[in-house]
Amino acid sequence: MKEQPIISVSAAEMQQLKNMIPDEERLFIGDQIPEDYLYDEYVEETGGLFAVALPKTKEEIVQLVKFANQADLSIITRGAGTGLSGATAPTNGELVIDVHLMNQIVDFDEKTMTLTVEPGVLLGEVQEFIEKKGFFYPPDPGSKHSSIGGNVATNAGGMRAVKYGVTRDYVRELDVVLANGEEMKLGSLNIKSSSGYDLKDLFIGSEGTLGITTLIKLKVIPLPKTSLSAIAAFENLKDATDAVLTILKNGVDPTALEFFEKEAIEMSEKDNHLAFPSQKGQAYLLITLDGDSTASVERRMKLLEESALQHHLIELVPLTNPEDDHTAWFLRDKLLTAVVNYTEQVTMDEVVPINHVSTLYQYTKELQAESGLEMISFGHAGDGNLHTCVTRGDIQDQAEWENKRDDVLTKLYHKIDELGGLPSAEHGIGLIKKPYFEKMTADINLAIMRKIKAVIDPDHRLNPSKIF
Repeated sequence: MKEQPIISVSAAEMQQLKNMIPDEERLFIGDQIPEDYLYDEYVEETGGLFAVALPKTKEEIVQLVKFANQADLSIITRGAGTGLSGATAPTNGELVIDVHLMNQIVDFDEKTMTLTVEPGVLLGEVQEFIEKKGFFYPPDPGSKHSSIGGNVATNAGGMRAVKYGVTRDYVRELDVVLANGEEMKLGSLNIKSSSGYDLKDLFIGSEGTLGITTLIKLKVIPLPKTSLSAIAAFENLKDATDAVLTILKNGVDPTALEFFEKEAIEMSEKDNHLAFPSQKGQAYLLITLDGDSTASVERRMKLLEESALQHHLIELVPLTNPEDDHTAWFLRDKLLTAVVNYTEQVTMDEVVPINHVSTLYQYTKELQAESGLEMISFGHAGDGNLHTCVTRGDIQDQAEWENKRDDVLTKLYHKIDELGGLPSAEHGIGLIKKPYFEKMTADINLAIMRKIKAVIDPDHRLNPSKIF
């Protein structure tokens, strides 16, 4: 790892910070800053940091923001640190405000079906808490250790987006601190609004560039009465992805519809010492159906099988055993970790119209044959969101790897654009997708985004250099 510069902090500034954050374990300055904050595995070159502060209250955040204005510092807001786009990577001596200690579930109002949480609460904690009360928080990104604040910052989607939508669809209200320390409340508990611009939705997905979220009110819904998962095995991923459109057209109405290659699931099996419940075929769809009755789910499961048989289905394995169900989804959740452990790689987060999922997958295989770089694909087939991993494999020469990687990425993003797709579906742009985002976005759209940023954060203090 490249040694990071130590940013100079005056005695007066240090004392100011200590007055705001009096606990030693919540403030790191100079060479005391942990390495986790200084490096990002997805960003090759990062900069040093001024300091890292871990507030516990909104009031501490306001003080820190006002201090940053006084000291003319940029600010990076950070949550659980599970991001995949370099959105929290330091670039030039920023102050990091790490909100993971703001991790309280504040309130649950059954009358409005609203859960109030601080930004550092983890997704898995929300899901567990609310399901014990008979309710359901549908957004389901792969990392259950991601924070709700981070999910809001990237408009995280996950595996249930095909039926239930993404994080934006479940945020009722946000409390935010602006770049100058002012506070705003965005949204409301009302179900409908045609009352001016929707500032809440503007902040959701803005990757910490417009404000710092301090409190989140989430919509929850009644927990489905029953659900059942199944594995559909195919001879190749083209058959699997071609089956997706038929499944959706036929009204199967899946809660989740994931796809992956046998090669990828074998990596996860090896990493986790577990066997996937289907060992036939070379590609899989992992599907969940939920509903209000067992009869409804069983009827749709039969319809699922009929739909998949039109695309050379090898076998359909209903996961009626809870242990098999847990194993299948656990191995799916761990796919990216397994690929990362296998070799250096770049994880993409592309999305295309669902009728082009198969087209894009086939193109990754053409590029694989052309470049010699192995490409492993998995993702959310039901909403067109692929995660293509461009892997280094056994290439020893660094320059060769970087040249081939960059050439493949350029071609892939060009193809995605050609198909009407976008560079990110749920991970965000951050630093690593900026060049592709700028090429794939109309100049007027970029210009309007920059104007919005300039109005809300005129000094470009919040997460500068990210997105665009």
